[in-house]
Amino acid sequence: MSRILVTGAAGFIGFHVSQRLLERGDSVVGLDNIGDYYDPQLKRDRLAQLTPLDGFSFQQTDLADRDEISALFADEAFDAVVNLAAQAGVRYSIENPHAYVDSNLIGFVNILEGCRHGGVKHLVYASSSSVYGANTKMPFSVSRSVNHPLSLYAATKKANELLAHTYSHLYDLPTTGLRFFTVYGPWGRPDMALFKFTKAIIDGRPIDVYNHGKMQRDFTYIDDIVEGVVRVVDRIPTPNVEWSSETPAPATSFVPYRVYNIGNNNPVELMRLISVIESCIGKEAEKNFMPMQPGDVPATYADVDDLIRDVGFKPDTPIEVGVSRFVEWYRSYYNVTD
Repeated sequence: MSRILVTGAAGFIGFHVSQRLLERGDSVVGLDNIGDYYDPQLKRDRLAQLTPLDGFSFQQTDLADRDEISALFADEAFDAVVNLAAQAGVRYSIENPHAYVDSNLIGFVNILEGCRHGGVKHLVYASSSSVYGANTKMPFSVSRSVNHPLSLYAATKKANELLAHTYSHLYDLPTTGLRFFTVYGPWGRPDMALFKFTKAIIDGRPIDVYNHGKMQRDFTYIDDIVEGVVRVVDRIPTPNVEWSSETPAPATSFVPYRVYNIGNNNPVELMRLISVIESCIGKEAEKNFMPMQPGDVPATYADVDDLIRDVGFKPDTPIEVGVSRFVEWYRSYYNVTD
């Protein structure tokens, strides 16, 4: 049994990861600020699922509060940290950049410092497929550079990877970054397309379809994300003895550092997603076709060969299965009977 800090424990992915770690016998300290980027009641309801479970404790703290984070690491002895807390959303980063600096940069450095001084054996942290930015060669591979982000959110996630490498080098802190690809499923975020489309179709309102429906996303079901995260937690990275400074591989290093993609390896066009939602709900959507939004990318597609090789796992939940489970949860959570 390990003692693990999960930041963002009231968030979508953090809630599911915490649940899984507790089920397998780990003790989990959950941390979250219960922010109001979206309805805090959803976060409180997720927490209500975790609180009765043996081995779970919760602390409401903001990652950017240096003193609080320092005190937490001083009081606790964590074997591993899973940092899933962040200010999310590509479009919101255009409107409120300081929120991303506070949470995703200052907050991340506070976590790194806590791990450094607290003797943490492994830091696993959420990166994002958005770091691929202006890259167009598909599928997106961790072996290629990601130096042209298209949103502040993406830039902060790239910065997380750089900061983690520095701490792996200077302080021998094992770190693993996970580039998540469009995560969806029960208890998901209300700002995500699946949630917004489902709500609008059920309510009989039109949906905004960006890039005229030609967007493609590597939709990845939450259970697959959780399986990948938990397997990676148990696989502490070691220096790559074959790493070359003359031809440096971006996703590995001469220090204990790794980066992986976690995606379904099967991009789906937005119109296909909408069709599946319509089928699950039993109602056709009224569609407002819109241009591409600033900060968005037209397509994502994950190369997961490294994940398969190192942890023996490949996400594979079909979108028909995942969307059906989400719609079922949505109807139950919001008491939708028609």
